[in-house]
Amino acid sequence: ALEVDIASPNAGNIAKGFFETWFEPHRIVPTQSGNEGFVTGYFEPEIKASPKKTERFKFPILKRPDDLVAIDDQSRPVDMDASFFFAKKLNGKLVEYEDRKAIETGALDSKGLELFWFENRIDIFFIHIQGSARLVMPDGEIKRISYAGKTGHPFTAIGKLLVERGELTLENVTMQSIRAWLENHPDQSDALMQENRSYIFFQEIDHPDRELGPVAAAGVALTPGRSLAVDHRLQTFGTPIWVTTDKPLPDSSTSFARLMFAQDTGSAIVGPARGDLFIGTGFEAGQIAGRIKHDADFIAFLPIDRAK
Repeated sequence: ALEVDIASPNAGNIAKGFFETWFEPHRIVPTQSGNEGFVTGYFEPEIKASPKKTERFKFPILKRPDDLVAIDDQSRPVDMDASFFFAKKLNGKLVEYEDRKAIETGALDSKGLELFWFENRIDIFFIHIQGSARLVMPDGEIKRISYAGKTGHPFTAIGKLLVERGELTLENVTMQSIRAWLENHPDQSDALMQENRSYIFFQEIDHPDRELGPVAAAGVALTPGRSLAVDHRLQTFGTPIWVTTDKPLPDSSTSFARLMFAQDTGSAIVGPARGDLFIGTGFEAGQIAGRIKHDADFIAFLPIDRAK
């Protein structure tokens, strides 16, 4: 293990020597045409919520139902799409779980799964996208929730749908512009969000450290600016990955080049040269994360077997 006092003036050289001695770089090659990968950003929203339903807080986030089970290529029914890694156990059989539209129109209402309540479905939708949230209760108490499972349906990017329908352009599609469209079209917002059939379930976590992000898929608290979400089917959690971009991130004037660590995953992160940078918690982090859509290179540092 490497232990370095980051305040030491020689800390950078020690870390550099460690990786040069024990690791070798391997460029991660995209599977699609083109020479570069792609990086986006995500964050932990901070949102007002309530532990109980009220006149103001009417829409629930749900905890994981008991009949939701993880499946793999061996246990998946032959008639179920190969993209499904979750299913519903019903009378001893595995079937496709209810999707977002079915759940939001009452399919699970009788199961008592309500975890916290929110003012609108748009807040919930973006918590689903980010996979975690810090919640501010009416009395000011802070709660945190994180991913606990999903229905298994493929993720559909509603920003892409809005571009295809001429509502947004490829140049201006960001998290902020998508949210603005949803808020400005209340009669169409539910239907659009429900086209993303994937539905996420959550759990409350005991994690009071405000300096760190939520505990994510790798089982560790995320570090702003250092934690990277990857396609966990292709990348191993804990892998050091050097990420570079030609253009600066929204909060910088220089191009991004930094050693990140694979510590999370997400439904929209698909492919080997694909990553999602964890920016941090709250509004400002969201303003940065929502505008990151950069071509990028990924260099994985893999351990050298010195025994050979």
